[in-house]
Amino acid sequence: MTGITVLHQSATIGGLQDQGTPARPLTQPPCRLRGIDVELAGAGGNDSGVWECEPGRFERQLPNAEVMHILAGVGTFTPTGEEPLKIRAGDTLFFPANTTGEWHVQETVRKVFVVMAM
Repeated sequence: MTGITVLHQSATIGGLQDQGTPARPLTQPPCRLRGIDVELAGAGGNDSGVWECEPGRFERQLPNAEVMHILAGVGTFTPTGEEPLKIRAGDTLFFPANTTGEWHVQETVRKVFVVMAM
């Protein structure tokens, strides 16, 4: 057995688990988060999986570097002190460690992510 995990059709896969709301929501009610965490042997403590966020706004609080590929949805990310970046399905983002800013999700966003261990 190879230990390979396959999430078929991850853009539409069901079974995402409720993950509550963002730590710093900027809209009320706060947007809901769902996801599937995927344990990856040999990843050295990096976290990975599929994550989804309903429409709303919140502050990014994650100090870790992150790579994400947007599977579905539309939104913007505005890095602190910079211009907004338009984000949509098909985009891949590379966030350096300590990237702060504001997410504004207009259409439910679903992404595949890898969060780097610090």
